[in-house]
Amino acid sequence: MSHAPTSALVDSAAVPLRLPRTAIFTDTAVMTRRNLVRLTRTPQLLFFATVQPVMFVLLFTYVFGGAIAVPGGRYIDYLIPGIFVQAVAFGGVNTAVGLSTDLGSGIIDRFRSLPMARAAVLAGRTIADGVRNLFVVLLMVVVGSLVGFRFHNGFVPAVAAVLLAVLFGFSLAWLFAFIGMTLKEPETAQVAGLVIIFPLTFVSGAFTPIALMPEWLRVIARNQPFTHMVNSLRALTQGGPVAHSVLMSLLWMAGIMVVFATLAVRRYRRG
Repeated sequence: MSHAPTSALVDSAAVPLRLPRTAIFTDTAVMTRRNLVRLTRTPQLLFFATVQPVMFVLLFTYVFGGAIAVPGGRYIDYLIPGIFVQAVAFGGVNTAVGLSTDLGSGIIDRFRSLPMARAAVLAGRTIADGVRNLFVVLLMVVVGSLVGFRFHNGFVPAVAAVLLAVLFGFSLAWLFAFIGMTLKEPETAQVAGLVIIFPLTFVSGAFTPIALMPEWLRVIARNQPFTHMVNSLRALTQGGPVAHSVLMSLLWMAGIMVVFATLAVRRYRRG
């Protein structure tokens, strides 16, 4: 009696499935579509993601706008670039919460069992959240315009500012993807995200000039990524030197993505 067929089955089962090189792109597209469809089917998520930055625009404009003097312009033009940064940063918290929720529901374990690119689940999530951030930033442009914000540096720099803000949010999404994959509890992931976002947002030049801060705090504020990003967006929307601040922003974004995308994918593979 021959055992060749059984041996062949065992040998073929032992060989790991090799995915085509294009799998990362096709699988990421599928996962991106999944997350976007989920977003459209739960509009309350998008609603609350947009209400918060709108509230900040109105509160800072009408409550603090008359009390904060900014160099060389109106406070609303100074404020909106900071709101862009804050909005995409808070969008990253949703990335952490969404992934930790998927972990708790068991859907991530099902994805791990499928013959698909390991990075696709995380990439699909961060890209979908980038699309949501684009919508939020454009909404902030509309709301800001209604209360007096204007682009003073031309159309092309204005588009560049919007795209740069969205790219910054995409880089931060990888940081929060790592947090969501590590903490695995939605409540804990949300708290951890806010603990990171609030100091970085308010200890920066987003809402008030750094010169108004204590001297020891200025050193931190001047050399952290949120300040470089806000300075880039102000230069693009209002005019002024662009090269240094944009270069520093791109370097920060590249560093964040390389480090935390690697850590997040490694955490996903480990389970």
